[in-house]
Amino acid sequence: MIETITSLAALRARITAWRREGLRVGFVPTMGNLHAGHYSLVQLAHQHADRVVSSVFVNPTQFGPNEDFTRYPRTPDADTSGLEAAGCDVLWLPEVEAMYPFGVELAAKVQVPGVSAVLEGACRPGHFDGVCTVVTRLFNQVLPDVAAFGRKDFQQLAVIRQMVADLHMPVQILAGEIVREADGLAMSSRNQYLSLEERATAPAIHRILMEMRASSLAGVPQAQVEAKADAALRSAGFEPDYAVLRRPDFSMPAPEAPGPQVALIAARLGRTRLIDNLEFDLPG
Repeated sequence: MIETITSLAALRARITAWRREGLRVGFVPTMGNLHAGHYSLVQLAHQHADRVVSSVFVNPTQFGPNEDFTRYPRTPDADTSGLEAAGCDVLWLPEVEAMYPFGVELAAKVQVPGVSAVLEGACRPGHFDGVCTVVTRLFNQVLPDVAAFGRKDFQQLAVIRQMVADLHMPVQILAGEIVREADGLAMSSRNQYLSLEERATAPAIHRILMEMRASSLAGVPQAQVEAKADAALRSAGFEPDYAVLRRPDFSMPAPEAPGPQVALIAARLGRTRLIDNLEFDLPG
C-alpha cells in the first residue's frame, strides 16, 4: 500500500528509516493529474532504487502571470491510485507553506544560465527559475539517489542535468522515454484541455516532427526544414512558438553535420500549449 505523507518531518523520518536499512531512494516529482507517462517514470525509478517517492505539488513559481496555474487540473484520488498501481512507495503531498516557508515572494531562487534562456525560457520568462527552485527544494526534502524526468520536456531535462552537475548534487538523473497515445500525440496533463476537434488535430505535431527528421536525413538545410515545419503547423491550425532543430545540449543551432540532433516544437492549439520533440542521429 502506498503511504501518503503531508509533513516534512514525517517524510524525513521515513527516508531516514530506509537509509538505516541500506535502501536506495528514487524520486519522481510531478504536478499531479497523472497519466501513463508519469507512471512509467515511477517504474523507471524502481529499476534503480529500492523505494520510490513521488511528489504532487502544483508549483506556483513556474507559471507565468497569464498561464494556467488556477485551472491546472488537480486529481488527487486518481493520482494516488495510479501511483500505487505503478509501485510507488510514498506520495509526498507538501503544502505551499512547506515548500516556501517565507512565502513565494521571499523565496530563495535557483537559476541555471544559458540552457534555460532559449526556446521555452524565451517564450516563458522565469519558468525554468521556478522549475529549478522547486526541484532543488524537493531534492533537499527527499534526498534521493536517483530522480526520473521525462524526455517530453526535453529542455527541462537538460536544465535539470546542468543544475545537478553545477551544484554537485548527489543525484543521478534518469531520462524516461516519451509515452504517446496510439495516434502519436505525446501524453500530457494539458491534453484534456483540448476540444474534440482540437484533439483530432493535435497529433499533427508528431507527424511534423517526423517530417523534420526525414528532411534533415535527406540533407535539406536547417533553415528550410524549420520554415516548412512552421508553415505546416500554421496550416493545420496551430500558432507555433517555435519549430526548430538543435543539438541536444542547446549550445547552438544544429549545423548540417553528423551527430545527435533533436527537433523541437511548441505550439498553441486553441487555448492549449503543446510541446513535443524527436531525437535522431544525422549520419556522416
